[in-house]
Amino acid sequence: MTHNLNFRLLIAFTLIIIVTIGSAFFLTYRTTRNEITQMGERMELSQDARMQSELSSYYQIVNTWEGIQVFIEQWGELYQRRIILADKNGVIVADSDGLLLGNTYNDDLIGEEMAQIPISATGQVLEIIMPQRKGKPWVSTITPDTAGTLYVVHGEFPNINQAALQITFESIGRFFIFGGLVAIAIAILLTFLLSRRILSPVKALIGATRRFGRGDFSHRVDYKDKGELGELASSFNSMADDLERIERLRRNMVADVAHELRTPLSNLKGYLEAISDGVIKPDESTIRSLNEEASSLSRLVADLQELSLADAGELKMTIQPENINDLIYETVNALQPKAAAKDLKLITDLSTELPELNIDAQRIKQVLYNLLDNAIAHTGKGGTITAAAKHQNNMVSISVSDTGEGIPTEELPMIFERFYRVDKSRARTTGGSGLGLTIAKRLVEAHGGKISVDSQPGKGSTFTFILPVR
Repeated sequence: MTHNLNFRLLIAFTLIIIVTIGSAFFLTYRTTRNEITQMGERMELSQDARMQSELSSYYQIVNTWEGIQVFIEQWGELYQRRIILADKNGVIVADSDGLLLGNTYNDDLIGEEMAQIPISATGQVLEIIMPQRKGKPWVSTITPDTAGTLYVVHGEFPNINQAALQITFESIGRFFIFGGLVAIAIAILLTFLLSRRILSPVKALIGATRRFGRGDFSHRVDYKDKGELGELASSFNSMADDLERIERLRRNMVADVAHELRTPLSNLKGYLEAISDGVIKPDESTIRSLNEEASSLSRLVADLQELSLADAGELKMTIQPENINDLIYETVNALQPKAAAKDLKLITDLSTELPELNIDAQRIKQVLYNLLDNAIAHTGKGGTITAAAKHQNNMVSISVSDTGEGIPTEELPMIFERFYRVDKSRARTTGGSGLGLTIAKRLVEAHGGKISVDSQPGKGSTFTFILPVR
């Protein structure tokens, strides 16, 4: 991977250097070419003015255009342009190519556009008219003071592109080459330094993920940078914390499941062996004990199955409008005998104007039953348990409060974890599996609600869950 990243960085830097140098060279070439073109145009205008002046002087001296052909041919060869001279009647008296002598000048005869340079018979400087645009008729520049008109082809100099390229390369090309070599050397150095800086946390992450693959979730990446890699390392460490916690809970769950199953299974096996050995008789009391152990196993399996469905989001629910007060009354009445057996007061504090909720009645009654049953199990003789409900902010809040033993503050974050018990030794005698609060949390969340707990050791606990109004 190191070689791969180094190679990619080097290729990226090299491409950037090549594109930058190429762009600079191209812009320089275009600028040079434009400058050469403008210089050529100025030279052409200077040549035109010079020919205009010399022809005007020639005509003033000779007073005719006889013998001018030789000069026109020399200028055409010197300036590498087509040059034609017509007298004031438009008759061609000189042609650098010697083809149109004696003809009357017009654009169609020549076939290309030419600059018109009027020649003064008195030495006056006349305006030079540049080539007419294609499609425009030829415009005569003959005036009474004009001895004739010189026509000259204007255009690019031969090999202007090659000249511009040669000038650009000879003037700054070597600096581009030298600069490019220096830039590539710097790119190699940067590649080495950046790859080390980038790969250091990446290698640490790779090592950590490999250890995770072997089941070791204790490793963390030590990288304090505040940039993207630092954020990645921080996210990785946070994920590692979650995975370690989940793995710990998984192991605890497996151990707890094994323990929960072992107790009733051991009891069943002991009863059956005792019956088989004739130690006890299979009378009504023995059968009742066997049935209680089987029921305990059945409840545990049912709770585990329901929890797995809730975790997978596959709980089947029948949602319809329900009166939450009726559900609370029904659940409280069902648990009154159990509360009375412990000399507990089980009361309600309900608002009479609660809206209907779109809920699964059986699931919410199960939540209420778990919370009330948990309160009964952890409230001492003579205590009070209160089931309350009220409407607030488009939500209905249902709470179960007790005056029991309470929950230590450090235990509150784990109270809804599966198989978690605050008092491990006592919880075995309550008949609970440690899944009631976990199932209650999943059922509330499946309805789009939230559940929380507030507790003070020695003063009691309050479990509250909220459900949205339909």
